[in-house]
Amino acid sequence: MIGYVTLGTNNFKRAAEFYDQLLAEIGAKRIMEGEGFIAWGASMDKPGLGIIKPFNGLPATWGNGTMIALAVDSKEKVDKLYKKAIDLGAKDEGPAGPRGDSGFYAGYFRDLDGNKLNFFYMGK
Repeated sequence: MIGYVTLGTNNFKRAAEFYDQLLAEIGAKRIMEGEGFIAWGASMDKPGLGIIKPFNGLPATWGNGTMIALAVDSKEKVDKLYKKAIDLGAKDEGPAGPRGDSGFYAGYFRDLDGNKLNFFYMGK
């Protein structure tokens, strides 16, 4: 159902470098680019994640209660990607680990603009 999600940024160059390095870890690459917009993904027919300068010209802000969850195929990838995000300057919002007893495993962080994301794996 989701085609793409965008995150606002006030420092486009810094955000682009952050996501180039972080999303490369899961094989995502830039699939679309324009003035003030970059989207990463596996291909144009799969969901993508983008950064954008707000169209209205006002400063970008993060939404309280808003979060982007990115699925990966193992707990080890969650661990690796969470650590990579933190190493790139992201802020911890909950270290990688199990949540409950349902098999849900996730690591939560805020990117350089304060947007909340997580990498997660659902399995045993």
